[in-house]
Amino acid sequence: MFLFLRLENKINYKNIEDIDFAERKLFKGKGVKLIKIISLLSTFIILSLITFILKNNVFIKTESNTIKNKTSDERILGHFPYKQTANNNLIEIEPNIFVHKDMYEALLKMKKDAQREGVYLVFLSGYRSIKLQKEIFYSLKSLRNQNALERARVSAPPGYSEHSTGFAIDIGDANNPQTDFEVGFEKTDAFLWLKDNAAKYHFRLSFNKKQNSVDYEPWHWRYEGSIEALRIFESSNRKNF
Repeated sequence: MFLFLRLENKINYKNIEDIDFAERKLFKGKGVKLIKIISLLSTFIILSLITFILKNNVFIKTESNTIKNKTSDERILGHFPYKQTANNNLIEIEPNIFVHKDMYEALLKMKKDAQREGVYLVFLSGYRSIKLQKEIFYSLKSLRNQNALERARVSAPPGYSEHSTGFAIDIGDANNPQTDFEVGFEKTDAFLWLKDNAAKYHFRLSFNKKQNSVDYEPWHWRYEGSIEALRIFESSNRKNF
């Protein structure tokens, strides 16, 4: 019993000495320096990060870009920009009237189907080059003594006309030529038929009565029956979502 107690006390004594020695070494040795170094580095990194954010306006720019993407509008006077299609994309559908080859068959079929029902569609205007659109916009504006805003309500600026894509077509009623390019076209059999059937052939009215900056044009229709056409008119369609 006596030997056991002496052995136990000896072991406990050594353990205490070892622990005390270890603790003294941790707080007075390399451990303190390591903690100080880590603390200083952490402070330096945090301060550097804050300085970078403030200097470069990281959060402000991100928020600003998000707002800009949501509110940016590439239109001019109510018209979206459109590139002029290549000549090899065009095909003559009537004398001196060219349209994009992708809508050629759909347009002819729509005309023939309407005729079977006693409605006679006539094509008034198809593809227009940007050069021709420039002459129309600026020359007629001058002759009519209209400023750009007034003229843009009835004619797109050059580079902003759907006609330059080849996917736009102006349509009239063969039995009512006096309504060509007039709002009165909406009362003709041709327009009423188009209103009920044009979507079947992938055509839609471009400028309806809900337009704020562009006048209502019941004669102006565009084709959306191909991926290229959908891509071209995506911005305009997104505006109505």
